[in-house]
Amino acid sequence: MKPLKPLLLALVIGTCALFSSSAFAVSADDLTKDSDQALHMLTKNNSLAAEVAKQAKAVLIFPNIVKAGLVFGGAYGEGVLRQGDKLDGYYNSITASFGWQAGAQSYGYVVFLMNDKAVKYIHETHGWEIGVGPTVVLVNEGVAKNLSSTTLKDDAYAFIFDQQGLMASLSIEGTKISRVRNP
Repeated sequence: MKPLKPLLLALVIGTCALFSSSAFAVSADDLTKDSDQALHMLTKNNSLAAEVAKQAKAVLIFPNIVKAGLVFGGAYGEGVLRQGDKLDGYYNSITASFGWQAGAQSYGYVVFLMNDKAVKYIHETHGWEIGVGPTVVLVNEGVAKNLSSTTLKDDAYAFIFDQQGLMASLSIEGTKISRVRNP
């Protein structure tokens, strides 16, 4: 079992290096362009997302999140907050996890903030943990079947898109979204 310890230590160090913000540094213009394109593609290909977008007060867009892990894992990505046509800031999304997991994947996600309470919360906190504060509903096929533009009652709705790679996991995760000055 001793050879496993150096391997595990190397994996933890590699995962931490992978998710350092410098590893994903992109220009603000590129991040804005990628975010706009991701939102356009999501709303073009998903009619429910398009309906939710019309009613949202603001939208958090993370066009590319990279996730990897082997027992310990993490995910990192950068995004923007938009209110209407106005860019309202840059954000990062960081997830840490521990549990049965192995692999790597990338994906994007969008969080539609539906009311003033959710928008105020993200502006006033120095880091928003999903699951704390406004109610966020992850929209998947099961939720989508029961959701329409007239039944939108929660604070925020999240859509995941462009999943690529292979990640098998059964883990406890926590995602924190924080405002950053510039990517």
